[in-house]
Amino acid sequence: MWRTGLTDTPLHLTQSQAIKANGFIFVSGQMPATFEDGKIKLTEGTVGDKAHALCRNAATVLEAAGSSLEKVVKVTVFFANLDDFAEFNEVYGQYFPQRPARSAIEAKRLPAGVTLEMELIALE
Repeated sequence: MWRTGLTDTPLHLTQSQAIKANGFIFVSGQMPATFEDGKIKLTEGTVGDKAHALCRNAATVLEAAGSSLEKVVKVTVFFANLDDFAEFNEVYGQYFPQRPARSAIEAKRLPAGVTLEMELIALE
């Protein structure tokens, strides 16, 4: 098993950014945020802005693990408000033209007060 933690993520995060196992890469939930000086900076703006941030973060983690968005086979997206799905989907389609399997779930609360979170499974 292989684990990755990106060097600019806060040290207090208790999960791996990704784990490789049996030819798959399991990416932990990504938030629409950047990590600067060891602190989380949440992405502000529209649902589309946040969706771009999620997809960029996922791409960065997958690249560090030796994979890419093109190799994603399953995505789970958590929404604070499922009414944001259509706007999110417009951006999502730009990053995932191969249309991997996907689930969309409305969650009452998400970590750090974010309104979107996305986890992925990809092939190595």
